[in-house]
Parts: sequence; structure tokens; C-alpha cells
Amino acid sequence: MTSSSVTGLWKKLSGKFSKPSQYTSNTVAIIPRDEHCVSRKNISDAAIKVIRRLNEEGYDAFLVGGGVRDLLLGGQPKDFDIATNATPEQVRGVFRNSRIIGRRFRIVHVRFGNEIIEVTTFRGGHDAPSTSAQRNKHSARTESGMLTRDNVYGSVNEDAARRDLSINALYYSSRDFCVYDYVGGMRDLEQKLIRIIGDPETRYREDPVRMLRVVRFAAKLNFDIEKHTEEPLKRLAPLLTDISAARMFDEVIKLLMSGQGIQTYALLQRYGLFSPLFPATQKMLNQHEPATEAIIQQGLINTDARIAEGKPVTPAFIYAVLLWPVVKKVYKEILDSGVPEIPALHQAAERVLHKQQQTVAIPKRFSLPMRDIWELQSRLTRRTGKRAEQLLEHRYFRAGFDFLLLREQAGEVEAGLGQWWLAFQEAHADTRGAMLTQVPAGEKPRAPRRRRSPRKPR
Repeated sequence: MTSSSVTGLWKKLSGKFSKPSQYTSNTVAIIPRDEHCVSRKNISDAAIKVIRRLNEEGYDAFLVGGGVRDLLLGGQPKDFDIATNATPEQVRGVFRNSRIIGRRFRIVHVRFGNEIIEVTTFRGGHDAPSTSAQRNKHSARTESGMLTRDNVYGSVNEDAARRDLSINALYYSSRDFCVYDYVGGMRDLEQKLIRIIGDPETRYREDPVRMLRVVRFAAKLNFDIEKHTEEPLKRLAPLLTDISAARMFDEVIKLLMSGQGIQTYALLQRYGLFSPLFPATQKMLNQHEPATEAIIQQGLINTDARIAEGKPVTPAFIYAVLLWPVVKKVYKEILDSGVPEIPALHQAAERVLHKQQQTVAIPKRFSLPMRDIWELQSRLTRRTGKRAEQLLEHRYFRAGFDFLLLREQAGEVEAGLGQWWLAFQEAHADTRGAMLTQVPAGEKPRAPRRRRSPRKPR
């Protein structure tokens, strides 16, 4: 659906709801099939099967969230989520190819080959007095207001009110092919607004990650953030330190590896949301060192470009970029204390990664390649004999080489070093020998020390 068609649709609905406050848990705007562009042919067959099967078993089921939003905006969703009044156990009973995951927020994954359809039960409010005993059993929150257990079930209109953003609370039914709007999501799509549902401060305290979702979707869709949604962001940013480090790893990937990393990074800085994620890096940024800002921005720009071109990207690379200024600083301090070069780099990497794990837990499958990428930076400056040839066989040479190019773009290393390595990779064996003889004298190895012959016994 184009922007003009969304606008036209909202004008038709504006007679029903003239003000945002008129959206309550008991009101809904129903958009019939001939007035929206959501088509079943653009929805995953697996998602349609899940909805149909739940309907056949007597349950309500809707396509909901980003899938509906992206279809209305004329895009092609990557994921399709289903909301239903069936409990997780009931969904599990309908689909043998499924499993229940999560403890804080229980959901069901239904697998069709390599595709996973996520099914959630309609969420309810946490303050209804009539069922307070039951809700206390399935609901828990900290003193700061953060929900640590959120398995209170309710109706579809309650579920809409429990979702985070209005544009993610649109429901599509394959029974009547209508789109159901309970919280003004169509209006916000038309106005290109990111708006939190309910009181922003309360919702952020319930789950501080919602602040990251606000800036992520603002960057992804190029939408503005509604003023009440925006106001508490900077003030409540420190709440992110209460989120588990393991969960934050996935959130950072979504933020910086979705193709709009540089725009997202700018919003994270604007609202003070980067510091709780990477405190050591932010400390260096606060010292206004141009090299630190330059390499981070260039790394994000390059990552966005690769994603746009359909090239593979790895979390190891972007995390290596974000932590490199800190590693370099610690490395110099250890080096100045008299520790040899390679052990100093290993110690610096160990210290920085250990500290970072307290805020964002980086799995070993990524932290180990990060160490290799950092170590290669020292080795790539030594273009000598067999060492240069051996580096080409290193399993992370390509990532280390790309990192070197990035540092060159940011002005951190001498211009031309990256081009030399590019030419060396493509050169014939004889040409490589000639290239090595032209390496600057400062990089050439010292003459080997002559071995003393062992003294002959008398």
C-alpha cells in the first residue's frame, strides 16, 4: 500500500475515531478486503496453514505485528507471527511439529522445514482485580516496574493494548480477510509515526528493550518518533543495564545489522541508549577522539552497504569494530608496561571482552574470530617473505583484510597498505616475490642471527 493509499484509507476511518484517545480496549476499526492491500498470496503458506488449522480447531487466529505492517506498506515481510486465543499448551497439542519456548514470555514455534512460525497467546492486562490471584501466579515485576514474567492471557483487544507499538498492533484475519485496528496503527502508518501504546514511561519500565525497538523501527521505516514516546527515552536509558547480557546480544544484532545501522547508531547516541550497551566505547567517544567516531561510523556504513548488496555479514566483524578503539587503548597501556607485542594484544582483547560481557554477552563463536581479526591487524603491517604468503591461508584473513581496509578508510593506517594486500592476493607467485622485495625497509625482517656451532669436546 502506497503512502497515498494509506492516507485515503485513514480518511475513511477518521469519522469513527477522530482522536487517538478514542481508541480503547473496546473499540476497533475494521478495514474490509477491498480497502487494504494485504493479500494471502504475499503471506507465507506455512503461516496460512497455522491460521487455518487453529480456526478448524475452534480457535481465533490472526496474522499480527510486523508482517501486517510491512504488507500494508507494500513490502515483503521476512517473518510471519500469529496471535491466537489458544494457550501455548493447546497450540502445542494442535501441532506436533512445534515446541514451547521462553519463560518470561511463553511462545510456540511451529516448524515447517527451515521456516518457523511464531505463535503467541493473546496477552491480558496485569491489574485486573477479579483474577488477581491467578495473575500473580503468571505475572511478576521488579520494584522498578520491569515485568519478569508476562504470561497473563486475555482477549484480542487486550492483546492489542499489550503490544509495544501501534503500527505493530494490526491484525489480519484469513476468515473474513479484514484488517483489525484497535489502537490507531493505521493513523500512525499514514502519519509516519512511531508511537508506544499506553503510557510511555510505564511501558519502558515494564521492558526497557522497548526503547531500543522504538529507535530501531524509526530508523528502519524512516518514521518520526511521537513526542510523548520520545520524551522519557534519554531519562530512562540507564534502565537497559537491568536487561540480561544474553538478551542484549540479540538486540544489538537487530539494531546494527538490519541495513540501517548508521541511522540507528545516530538515534542511539541522541537518546543516550548506546552507553548502556557499550560503556567503555562510549567513554572514549566522550573524549572526542575523531579516530574512534570515524572507525565506528565507517564500519556501520560499510556493513549497511554489504547488506544492501546482498553480501554476507557477521556479528563478529561489527562487534570487532565497536570494541577496537578500547582494545587499542588497553593494548598500548600493556605494551608500555614492557609486555611483548603479541602477548600484550592477547591480554588487551581478554580484558576488553571480559568487561563487555557484563552488558552484552558475546558468544565464543563470535568472540574468537574477533580476537583473530584484531591480531591480524598487527601481522598485516609486516609484509615479509613466507609470513605474507602464510597470512593468505589464515581462516580469517578476509575478515582481517576487510578490517584493515576499514581502518585505512577511517585514516587510522597509512594509505596504500590495503591496496598492496589486494594486489598481493591477486598476483602470480613470481610477481609476489618481486612485490616483497619492494616492501619498505622498516617492515623487513632483521638479518638472522648466526648460530654458534657447538663446542667440540676435548
